[in-house]
Amino acid sequence: MKVSRIVEAVRAVSGVRILGLHSDPDHNRSVLTFAGSVDPVLEGAIALAKACAAELDLASQSGVHPRMGVLDVLPFVPLASATMDDAVRLAHRAGESLGSLGFPVFLYGAAATTWYRRSLPDIRRGGYEGVASRLEDPLWKPDYGPKILDPHRGAVAVGARPILVAFNAYLDTDDVEIARAVARQVRESGGGLPAVRALGFDVGGMAQVSMNLTDLDQTPIPVALEAVRWAAADLGASVESTELVGLAPLEAVLQTARYYLGLRELDAHHVLESRLYGQSDPRSL
Repeated sequence: MKVSRIVEAVRAVSGVRILGLHSDPDHNRSVLTFAGSVDPVLEGAIALAKACAAELDLASQSGVHPRMGVLDVLPFVPLASATMDDAVRLAHRAGESLGSLGFPVFLYGAAATTWYRRSLPDIRRGGYEGVASRLEDPLWKPDYGPKILDPHRGAVAVGARPILVAFNAYLDTDDVEIARAVARQVRESGGGLPAVRALGFDVGGMAQVSMNLTDLDQTPIPVALEAVRWAAADLGASVESTELVGLAPLEAVLQTARYYLGLRELDAHHVLESRLYGQSDPRSL
């Protein structure tokens, strides 16, 4: 399987730890999460790009989610003692390396070289075709790599950003227009919730509201979910189930439990596994 071979190429890098893989046949996308110190993560990113170029062909790819390359997005997220400045430096190093491999690279987020490229949706607007049409504009010259898109590998957005939670809500209807209307209402760009990006899709015959929550302090999972529920109810629909894409930090789960259970004082030290395997100091008990 192609995705398995791509994952194994990253796993083979010494010092890299694979944390999770989420694949979705309707979106025709996979989210691979891996971690490590700076140099192994950079090596893993290069291995990932090479494997994607060898295994995938953008020209034959189809799916409901917008895409602009076989390695669509490569974000670096600072964890533990790492800082955003560390992630920015790593994004630039990775961008330069991927550019030398023939990928047009657009830097985004904290790594962006200009204000109008900070937002990932602005870079990826229109998918592959949109990116290809903008390459003739000097304002959209890639930060690294060729100025021409290879139709088989496309371009890649390389960024530095805080933790993002990808969270989907499935509605009890097959009417994708309802999902799109809900997405327009709840996303920040439509006047909805701050730090929420949302789109509506038809996924397996169900209407899906696909969300990226980019700042959990501004809009945590339960607040986004309740907004979707209210918006869907106004259109005669309800949320049937939800889906977490990739990984979420423990704090996101705790926020949800606090909201729905009314446990205002709930914290990581209340979680058994956090005490067993985390870094809590037992002397504080």
